[in-house]
Amino acid sequence: MSRIGKKAIQVPGGVKVDCKAASRSIEVTGPKGSLAYSWHEYVEVNWDESGSTITCGVPETRAGDRKAMAQWGTTRSRIQNMVTGVTQGYSKVLNIVGVGWNAKPMGKSLQLNVGYCHPVDLAPPAGVEFAIDGGTKITVSGPDKHAVGQFAANIRDQRRPEPYNGKGIIYEGEVIIRKQGKVFGA
Repeated sequence: MSRIGKKAIQVPGGVKVDCKAASRSIEVTGPKGSLAYSWHEYVEVNWDESGSTITCGVPETRAGDRKAMAQWGTTRSRIQNMVTGVTQGYSKVLNIVGVGWNAKPMGKSLQLNVGYCHPVDLAPPAGVEFAIDGGTKITVSGPDKHAVGQFAANIRDQRRPEPYNGKGIIYEGEVIIRKQGKVFGA
């Protein structure tokens, strides 16, 4: 039995929920934006307007099915992330470490100068925004947790941190374990 799936999702005021059981889809709208999700056929989702709660469950026919139990917890977590995203939003902070390396906005895309002979341009997905502070600190934010994390990972993949000099694009708070370089003579 899913411990996560059993918990009810509390929907705060100012958030509009449109749950369609027939098409297995839910749309959550709040101050930060609107998100939609279609859940798996093994799961049931119920919206209680009077109590402002969303509950997830597994039908009796699938009670012992491992796939249904896995989808139950996943569905509940995805819907909880949607509610949190449209009310508070998500953000990731990346730091660029390297001499002369920087980032700057170019229209709606992000331009990175990270040691290549050419700049790298990255366009954020819909609903995701970025802000640059001092040329070396990038803040990626938006209501969709997956889209924010994926765009931050795409930025980091342009120059992953290396363990010898510590240069690269790193998440804020990430610890890079440094290695000792070659030692010549004694």
